[in-house]
Formats: sequence, structure tokens, C-alpha cells
Amino acid sequence: MLDSKCKICRRAGEKLFLKGERCFTPKCAVVRKPYPPGVHTRPSRRGLSEFGTQLREKQKLKHLYHLRENQFRTYVERAMSAKGEDAGEALLSALTYRLDNIVFLAGFAQSRSVARQLVSHGHVRVNGRRTTVSSYAVRVSDSVTLSDRIWQSAVMRTAQDMLAKYKPPAWITLDAAEKKATIASRPDVKDIVSYNTKLIIEFYAR
Repeated sequence: MLDSKCKICRRAGEKLFLKGERCFTPKCAVVRKPYPPGVHTRPSRRGLSEFGTQLREKQKLKHLYHLRENQFRTYVERAMSAKGEDAGEALLSALTYRLDNIVFLAGFAQSRSVARQLVSHGHVRVNGRRTTVSSYAVRVSDSVTLSDRIWQSAVMRTAQDMLAKYKPPAWITLDAAEKKATIASRPDVKDIVSYNTKLIIEFYAR
């Protein structure tokens, strides 16, 4: 599973930070092997076609948020049908407000996959209520915390020391002492992910 995550990043040609802290070290596969996986790793002289460029951009964003194809397609279709809003911005906004993504950005987990496990195992509270749905859409002014039980585990004790030094995005207010993150405002989705959502929308609009 760990090797497969590294191959996803190598295929994308950039770090997608799928393995948490390891991605920031020299052990990162993208640093050690800065070329696509497989025996046929030499780049094609022709380069990527328009379809290939759209597909790669879609795959990068889908893997970043750990979504299956059906899940990602649902997000795109909803964004395309949104009225009065750019489809690309609507897509990024919906992905950003996912509960597992908020848990990760708040510094409660080292990666989005770990954040999803915390949610599915019932360790995450939204406004004090236990929530087990990773795709739950968090809103502005909502507060996110973890259960006291999970904070007592050996793994999370290490995370507590890191949390005191962690700086979340400007639109998330983190109270390290209370171990609580609050959505203070709407983020500027253009500054969150630098992927070309126009290509993704065009891919699904075929």
C-alpha cells in the first residue's frame, strides 16, 4: 500500500503528500526516483495529448483527496450543475470542506488517509457531535475536535507536541490547548490547490 502511494506521486510527476511526514524527507520516492514507475520510463517525444493532459490533472486531484472515480465524478457533476458559481471553484470548495480534509489541515493527522481513518472510526466530533462520514461538509463557524480517548493513545501523544508548533491555514483557527479547530471564514479556493480545474471540467464534459 505504501509503495502504491509512492507510484501515484511518481506517475503524477509531483508530490501529492499521500504518506504524511515521509513526504518531507529525503526518503520521498519523488526525490529518490524522479521519473514515472515501470520499465518504460523514458518520456515520449510526442508529449501528452489534450486528453492525456486532462486525465493527468484529474488523476492528481482525485488521488490528493483519496477519492474513488465514482465519488470524484459526483463532486464534478454537482459543481457543473451549480448555479451562479464557477464549476472549478465549486469543485475545489466542496473538496476543501470535506471533514477528513479539515482534520488533516487542522494538524490532527499527518495525512488525509489517516484523517479519514480517524473519522470512520468515530474519533472526530463536529460541534461536539460524533461524525463518522468522511465526506461530511463542514461549514463556517463549525468546530472540529477529536475524542479524549484517541488523544490518550501513544501515536497521538506525539501529535500533541507537533500540534503546538503547527500553523493551519488562515481560515482555520486552531486552539492547541483545547485541541479544537474552528472554521473561521471561507477560504479562497484559488490559493488552496494549484491544479487546473478547467481541464478537469473539460474532461468530464466530453
